[in-house]
Amino acid sequence: MLIDSHAHLNDERFDDDREQVINSLIKSGIELVLNPGYDLESSKISVNMAKQYSMIYAAVGTHPHDSKDMNDDTLEIYKSYALEDKVIAIGEIGLDYHYDNSPRDVQKKWFREQIRLAKSLDMPYIVHDREAHEDIFNIMKEEMNSGVRGILHCYSGSVEMAREFIKMGFMISLGGPVTFKNAKVAKKVALEIPLEYLLIETDSPYMAPEPNRGKRNEPSYVKYVAEEIAKIKNIEYNQVVEKTNANFKKLFDLN
Repeated sequence: MLIDSHAHLNDERFDDDREQVINSLIKSGIELVLNPGYDLESSKISVNMAKQYSMIYAAVGTHPHDSKDMNDDTLEIYKSYALEDKVIAIGEIGLDYHYDNSPRDVQKKWFREQIRLAKSLDMPYIVHDREAHEDIFNIMKEEMNSGVRGILHCYSGSVEMAREFIKMGFMISLGGPVTFKNAKVAKKVALEIPLEYLLIETDSPYMAPEPNRGKRNEPSYVKYVAEEIAKIKNIEYNQVVEKTNANFKKLFDLN
């Protein structure tokens, strides 16, 4: 049974068949899905989904695209959501310099504030990093303390930077792009980062892995990510599944 460490079943692209997709998870070999919010409304939906479905866990937070709409009240609402049993992380949060849908100084402010929220709650946080590696690293480093931990989701940075994040207490999560033929950096990360620091994800409905590239991504496709990592590392598929599952459960204290 697989764990998808990052999927947005709260996304509007699942509006027509969400229940059908969720009800098929167990049959598809999916034990558990972590469903992060990306704004206040999607976080609320994620919390409610976690209450409704045994295999879904929630994270709450504001994506950098939507950080322009954040305020102190938003943080207080996330704090109240975090008290729910199956809310296990703050996220996804971070910086996105590809689209700049929110001003960069605003993105940085709310990334930092949400990290501080996670620290105050002693919860892991989930990081979105697109073309902002240096600022992400510097902010995370400045906000470090002994209990900080979390995930670099759909990791797109270098092996060297991955090692630095690992030293800070973070897991490296790989998704669909590692299966793409031209994804040299992601494949190098998969090869060189020890399995004990890796997680697998889909980021559904985005970035479907081969052989479904271009289609709507779904949690069941996480098996293709596991298969590719096994191939790259020249190890058994079951080793990847068992170890990434154990990594996830250890990070979120779900044992």
